[in-house]
Amino acid sequence: MRPNSSVIERLNETSNRTAFVSVVMPLYNEEKYIERCILSLVNQTYPVEKMEWLLVDGGSTDKTVDIIKKYQDKYPIKLLKNEKKLVTYALNIGVEKSSGDYIIRLDAHAEYPTDYIEKCIYYLETTDADNVGGIVETKGEGYVGQINAQILSSKFGVGDSGFRTNAQSGYVDTVPFGAFRKEIFDKIGLFNPELPRSEDNDFNSRIRASGGKVFLANDIVSTYYCRDTIFGLLSQSIKNGNALFLTLKKNPKAMSIRHYIPFLFFLSLIVMPILSLFSKMFMILFMVELFLYLALDLYFCLFDKKVKFAPLKFILYPMFHCTYGLGSFLGLLGIKLY
Repeated sequence: MRPNSSVIERLNETSNRTAFVSVVMPLYNEEKYIERCILSLVNQTYPVEKMEWLLVDGGSTDKTVDIIKKYQDKYPIKLLKNEKKLVTYALNIGVEKSSGDYIIRLDAHAEYPTDYIEKCIYYLETTDADNVGGIVETKGEGYVGQINAQILSSKFGVGDSGFRTNAQSGYVDTVPFGAFRKEIFDKIGLFNPELPRSEDNDFNSRIRASGGKVFLANDIVSTYYCRDTIFGLLSQSIKNGNALFLTLKKNPKAMSIRHYIPFLFFLSLIVMPILSLFSKMFMILFMVELFLYLALDLYFCLFDKKVKFAPLKFILYPMFHCTYGLGSFLGLLGIKLY
């Protein structure tokens, strides 16, 4: 199923490249990344005349819009407004305004290789999947940014999130930056606007519930630029965690077991010390839990990537997990952080 080195040549000789593609990209204050992202679209092997790029801005206050306008006359850019600001509204605006046979959701914080769209279309047309995605290589800038990227790419950091940890190609529960058949939106509806931090999980769950499939191709690779500050990492973590129980109320099948582990860990840090006051058994269990966690933390800090990152990463792993767990706890109480 994987396209080999001659896939582009084969597609050139078929009618596959006649399909019209709508690229939908939510935006908000992306001046640091948007030009790099647009240039990666400009250089795609898929014909520019067979694409439209719907960039949906949520009221950026920096130079994002000015940068986009530099390219608007030369390339098929449609700049749309998102008055609600949230990502889910931006996606729905883009889908509703799109005219493509396929819709590809992209992120402005990312950069895409020249054959990215080509391969997305290839897999949509050679599998029975309704949504196709690939591997995300997370990169960070500066010392802290590189550590953040390592945490977001580590199994200790994010569990068995296949698209972050280089999973094999195959049918999966979810993928990032999906490439969709247009008709799937007619079949199951748009993104749920009430789930702006877990819209992908929810939408892919609904695809599977309708009898559809989600396919991950590990030769489709994008580069995602993560936050490059400690505050940025932890802010993203607590907001993502906050979506857990809010999503559970809307769609119980959307989230997998790995999403609940940080919440259970956070909860144990509160409950186990209290129980330890009444029984030595709980004290022992708590000590064992802390020992195992710190042992894993130390292992992934010393033997994963460069040792120079170990001191700060050793501290950030538990902060990352605990903020996610705290966000989940607040979501359980019905407190929204978005």
